Amino acid sequence: MSKNYRRFNPILAVRQVETSFNIKNFNIPKIFGEKTLQLDTLKERLPKAVWKDLKKTITDNEPLNINVADSVAVVMKDWAMEHGATHYTHWFQPLTGSTAEKHDSFITPNKGGGAIAEFSGKELIQGEPDASSFPSGGLRPTFEARGYTVWDPTSPAFIAESENGTVLCIPTAFASWTGEALDHKTPLLRSAEALSHSAMRAVKHFNITNAKRVFSTVGCEQEYFLIDQEFYYSRPDLIHSNRTLIGAKPPKGQEMEDHYFGSIPDRVLSFMMEAEYELYRLGVPVKTRHNEVAPGQYEIAPIFESANVAADHQQLTMITLKRVARKYGLVCILHEKPFAGVNGSGKHTNWSMSTDSGVNLLDPGEDPHSNMSFLFFSTAIVKAVHDYQDLLRVSVAAAGNDHRLGANEAPPAIISIFTGEQLADVLTQLQNGGAKSSKKGGLLGLGVNVLPHFPKDAGDRNRTSPFAFTGNKFEFRAVGSSQSVSFPIVVLNTIASAAIDEMTDALEAALAEGVDFESALAKVLKDTLKAASSIIFNGDGYSDDWQKQAKKRGLLNLKTTMESIPYLSSKKNIELFEKYHVLSEREVESRKEIMLEQYFKTINIEAETTEMMIRTMVIPGAVRYLNELVALSERGKSVGLTVDGSLKTAQEVNEALNALVLSLNGLTKQNAELGGDEVHEKAHHMEKNVIPAMNNVRAYADKLEKLVADDYWPLPTYREMLFVR
Repeated sequence: MSKNYRRFNPILAVRQVETSFNIKNFNIPKIFGEKTLQLDTLKERLPKAVWKDLKKTITDNEPLNINVADSVAVVMKDWAMEHGATHYTHWFQPLTGSTAEKHDSFITPNKGGGAIAEFSGKELIQGEPDASSFPSGGLRPTFEARGYTVWDPTSPAFIAESENGTVLCIPTAFASWTGEALDHKTPLLRSAEALSHSAMRAVKHFNITNAKRVFSTVGCEQEYFLIDQEFYYSRPDLIHSNRTLIGAKPPKGQEMEDHYFGSIPDRVLSFMMEAEYELYRLGVPVKTRHNEVAPGQYEIAPIFESANVAADHQQLTMITLKRVARKYGLVCILHEKPFAGVNGSGKHTNWSMSTDSGVNLLDPGEDPHSNMSFLFFSTAIVKAVHDYQDLLRVSVAAAGNDHRLGANEAPPAIISIFTGEQLADVLTQLQNGGAKSSKKGGLLGLGVNVLPHFPKDAGDRNRTSPFAFTGNKFEFRAVGSSQSVSFPIVVLNTIASAAIDEMTDALEAALAEGVDFESALAKVLKDTLKAASSIIFNGDGYSDDWQKQAKKRGLLNLKTTMESIPYLSSKKNIELFEKYHVLSEREVESRKEIMLEQYFKTINIEAETTEMMIRTMVIPGAVRYLNELVALSERGKSVGLTVDGSLKTAQEVNEALNALVLSLNGLTKQNAELGGDEVHEKAHHMEKNVIPAMNNVRAYADKLEKLVADDYWPLPTYREMLFVR
């Protein structure tokens, strides 16, 4: 008789979790931003002269007056201590893709043997964590440890709370002693300045008044999975790799299409509401929540913000989702493909450009064909994506995203632009000599008297496009769910700057020759679109035909991270980053090195975890079951029973087990070799040899899962993880 060897209990996974969250306190206008040091608070508490200087930096992008730091530090400390803070930290975003912090106390001993709370302008402006302990791609050797965190006054300080303490978090940049960027924020701020400068050159030619700056705005749709922690902690692969390295497809997945936008389970809804509550208190303007396509998958999305603040808030969103989930006995998984056979997760990044006077430069208005500024800037984005499709692809390259891009659930690895019917029609008219009209959406009636006729959009949407125009913004759908959104924004800002400058140069050259503005603009738009129109594709990005058509158009099809990474340091791309002072050649090369290193380490950890799980969990479970089958057969024969069924089952298990062990030996051999001494050699070895070996092991492990008795299988199954809510 079989014994239950399971170390987890599916029944415990549906227990009711008690929390202290009180929905009656959910007053959004009252709580919004209460854990954030708001501009109104600074204005109220700072001396007028200091506030004016600080405001110039925050709103007008002027250099920081160092003399204001001491006054701001006092206000920041007092405000934080009023909220219970005892420590402060420079909160920064190293090239790990997550955040980092080192806590320091406000308390300083005095001569009388007591202590006072102090926080100076110097401590506010600058910190010094160890720069050699973070990924630097060779910028900081181990023996060169000095690095600096530098206060970013354009992103608000905030309070991080736990049950036993409160910390003041000060958003900062992170740079080496030699001044090179070791983080995501520094190039993001540089790219924002570049975009503003280039866009303002163009804006002055259009009827846009009172604009002093242009900045990119961003809203990120974060997809994620939730599973019960009972299952999570029983899966070493989820703990170490954030994805399941083995696991058979369940009888039911997402085929019935019943999860998407379905009724949100009670426990999940409670988690969502508390996560939103915490995010509102941090000033994160979350707007949308819903079930996603795969079972156990969900989404949260905010309203647009300036790109720098949006990037900080995106990190806070991921941190908050993970932290709050634990209170409900859940674990939030942000990996792009945690479960094979069902949809993976992305972080659709909606990007646009606005002036500080409130004009969205990508808003077509009622008549896009006559909206000259919209035509100019939307054409510039088409050009930018065409000219730098390789760089956009690199910006989302990661081992996790390789499982998702190109599958029938996510955008293909081929970068293209979906414009929609209305914009496509206008752009075609421009190429043919001038736009005279715009398609209208009209009213849509549903044939039922009680349902009102309503305005429909002038064009449909396309979920297969990696870069889609969606009304007044572009949606970059290829960004991975676990990735920092900062580098994709850096790339978008920088390539937009280049395209806008080239078009502005051509426009101003024509104007200098005496050509009237409308004629000059028409020619610039026509010439630009003629050169870049091959990037526009409004069809099915999943189709085989598109693969062939894209190749004929000369578009890149970089299916994997290892195919993409070399393009980062191409001469063209280095020249782009250096021209706009976003990244130096050394900084670009360092990021390329880090991407290769992270790819190698990710696959290496996955391979070693796979080997450990197979040797210590799967094989022992299968052997125990096989032993029971063989013992049953022998006992059955001894009493004259026909045991053909148990023998047949034993044979199937034994054959799968033998094949598994053979494939595992192959994986062990490949993972031990590493492929060379240089990081690029190791990374290529992982792609070409280790990943296929892992896939081979998985195939036999998943076959065994369908043969071995349920109570002998040592791991939670997809059926349990995805459907126990």
